[in-house]
Amino acid sequence: MQAIQFVSLLRPILYLKNPESNAAKNGLTMNRNILISAGALTFEGELFDSPTADAVWNMLPHTAKVHTWGDEIYFTVPVQVELEEDAVEVVAAGDLGYWPSGPAFCIFFGPTPISTAGEIRPASAVNIFGKLGGDLALLKNVGSGSEVTISRAQAA
Repeated sequence: MQAIQFVSLLRPILYLKNPESNAAKNGLTMNRNILISAGALTFEGELFDSPTADAVWNMLPHTAKVHTWGDEIYFTVPVQVELEEDAVEVVAAGDLGYWPSGPAFCIFFGPTPISTAGEIRPASAVNIFGKLGGDLALLKNVGSGSEVTISRAQAA
């Protein structure tokens, strides 16, 4: 009984210290929608609840020159986060990943040069921190050297 009281007393303190990263833990839903724009293209994405997503959210807005590697777009970001416990080496189309070796923000929309049939494989493990929506095939029109801007979407 005392442990339950102790936990329930700490939860509001955790929430007040960092409401965005503790939202899910406290039974709250925080929508952190972003816009990713490159030229005439704009995509909407959502950030998950993780330390990496927190770091990305806190650095917005950000503009950078992109690089492409197969059907992956990546660019450097001023974020320093270690690989999380649930980092992955195979991703899905639309996944937003953070590659600590870059450090880079990665947008996966199809196979990379090291993918095998039916998979999308980053160069090495990444933290998946969000998901991109829209017609991902349009990302093929974004070439290396293009400028991309990531910003917080305005709340509806």
